[in-house]
Parts: sequence; structure tokens; C-alpha cells
Amino acid sequence: MNDFYPEITPFQEFLLDVGDDHQIYVEQCGNPQGQAVLFIHGGPGGGCSQNDRRFFDPQKYHIILFDQRGCGRSKPHGSLNKNETQYLVSDIEKIRTKLEIENWHVFGGSWGSTLSLVYAQTHPDKVSSLVLRGIYLARPEDTNWTFSGGGATRLFPDYWQAYLDALPQSQTDPSIKASYAVMIGEDKEAAMKVAKAWAQWEIHCCTLIPDEAFVADKTDDESCWSLARHEAHYMVNDCFLIENQILDNCDKIAHIPTVIVHGRYDVVCPFDNAWQLHKKLPLSELKASENAGHASVEPATKHHLIAATQKMLTL
Repeated sequence: MNDFYPEITPFQEFLLDVGDDHQIYVEQCGNPQGQAVLFIHGGPGGGCSQNDRRFFDPQKYHIILFDQRGCGRSKPHGSLNKNETQYLVSDIEKIRTKLEIENWHVFGGSWGSTLSLVYAQTHPDKVSSLVLRGIYLARPEDTNWTFSGGGATRLFPDYWQAYLDALPQSQTDPSIKASYAVMIGEDKEAAMKVAKAWAQWEIHCCTLIPDEAFVADKTDDESCWSLARHEAHYMVNDCFLIENQILDNCDKIAHIPTVIVHGRYDVVCPFDNAWQLHKKLPLSELKASENAGHASVEPATKHHLIAATQKMLTL
């Protein structure tokens, strides 16, 4: 069973001014002469962690990580201004240009898979390969499954009730739009309460086996604030994509070697997302983590992801 590579520290960290009053955090790790790989984190609003560096052999990879607009170590924290999918795609290109990288492998999970796919479809000549985990296709049915009383709420009604109990008593509508209004409203105490409940609901659903340490690590106040508000911001705007944009544009990336890793029991992003993407990419390889949910750190998923990054080196 593949496990994480040893812990490493960046050989460079910097803030990149991308305009619109945003500075995004960028770090470089591993071998600067190695094959370039970009890690794209989830959320939106999640930010990178130290373990995200450890999916890649540091002797063979030039590993680039960044925190998307308004989250993680990027500034200003929590900003939703000019925070849309196409701005993030533009930011990725600015990183590539800044680092003078001709093309790179791209690795993304959950929302990171969404952004990886949109980036690759926009700049297919810059992507050497794709490793995608926990596919989120950003369609209304994908959002509704988790956050609008869809199937996830039937599997975890207790966790969902905890979220509903955190909504203001005046909020009889549990919709994403209504919760978003609270989270961007003037009552900061109510906004934080809803943001924490939103994040705890989602993170509780991420692992097949309940993992309170994992939940605690992902739901401190700062993480909840950016994760919940960013996700709601994107979801009420259909992730700033046109209808079925990702699947309808798969022909643009059909030539890119792609490995799709997805937990069989993923409640946040159901397995059929991965299946539908796989059918649109005839050269893709789909690896089902048969005893895992949504999280990248679950052993089976971690195993398949590291196997995929090892395979990327031979392309």
C-alpha cells in the first residue's frame, strides 16, 4: 500500500500579485530540475496543507502549490471580490508564466478536480497529464446532492440536522442562497455560526469511517470562514460555468493522459461523477477506492493517487 512521501519544506514561498487587490500564496518544493506538477486544492476556499506536498516524489518532481484567491495564506483572507472560476484559471497561468514553466502535470481533488478540468480545457497545450480525485462536475444536481436536501442528507440526517439547527431562527429556508445571505451579512456572529455548521456538515461527510481528528483539523474558525463562504459564493453562481460545461468540453482534453481516483462510497461527490467523466475521456483510467469516501487521506485513495503520480513520471 502506497503511503505519503516524507515531509518536506518549500525551497521558495512568495505572494504573487494577480490584480483585483488579490495576492495569492505560492510555494515550490522538491527538485527544481524535476518534472513540474501543480497541486490544485479543493473547496472552493480550502487552501493547501503540508500533506498535499507528499503525494509526489520530491527527488523527481518540481512541486508547485498555491492557495486560491481569498483562502489559506492568500490575501486578503476571505475576500470574494473578483473571485470566480475564470479568474482562478487566469491566476494559474500567471503562476506558470512567473515560474517559466512550459507545461506541467496537474493534480486536483474535489473542487480542485473541477478547476483542473476547466484549466486544462482552457489551456490544453500546457497540461502534460491529469490526476483527478473526488470528481465534482459543478452541475446543479451535484450541488443539490450535498447542500439542498439531496441524497447526502438522507445518508447523514443527524449531521444535516446539526447544520439546520445552526441556522438563524428567522431562516425557514435552508437553501444555499439563504445561508449565503447570512454568511455575507452584517451579523458576523450569525455568519460565523452558519459557516462553522456548513463546514462541519461537509467535513463530517468526507470519510467512510468517522474521523473526529480529521474533522477538527479542517474546521478551525479561519478554515470554516473561507471554506463555507467561498463554496456558497460559487454554488449560488453555478460555479461561474455554463450548463454542463465540463462534460461538453471533454473533447478538448481527450488526448491528455488522465487518471481518475474516486471513493466508491463518496457522499460529498457521488461516484457517478467520476463514471460520467471517464466515459467522456476514452483514454482515461478510472480507479475506484473500494473502501473510501471523499477524503484524499483515506488509505485506499492515497494509495491510488500516489500510484498515479508515479505513473505520471513515465509519460
